[in-house]
Amino acid sequence: MSPKPTCHLIRPESSYEGKQGLSYFAGIAAETVGSSGICMHLLTMPPGARAKAHLHESHETAIYVLSGEVHTWYGDKLEQQILVKAGDLFYIPAGVPHLPANLSGSPASAVIARTDPNEQESVVLLPELDALVA
Repeated sequence: MSPKPTCHLIRPESSYEGKQGLSYFAGIAAETVGSSGICMHLLTMPPGARAKAHLHESHETAIYVLSGEVHTWYGDKLEQQILVKAGDLFYIPAGVPHLPANLSGSPASAVIARTDPNEQESVVLLPELDALVA
């Protein structure tokens, strides 16, 4: 018999290196609290930081930018670009290639939630797209 579900408090004190090339603060995930349908993390991108081009195969992503600004290229060939600033909410559908970068001189922080409860399982790197963004 499985234990009765209960609430969990996470203080994002530890971090892990994501496949995307960024360091995330550990948050809500199957690995930390046993979640089955969602994960949520904090990310702070230092000035000049850039992720590797990637997508999340079958999972949606929602981002709330707390501070700073992040340029994000997206689309099959990263042909579209948007500047996401503090206070903005940004949605990335499942399967959409994207590459975020902090081109500013200040850190940028965001809360990131995905419909994948696992921290990294749905991340698919797209190295063939990395060179498309200078």
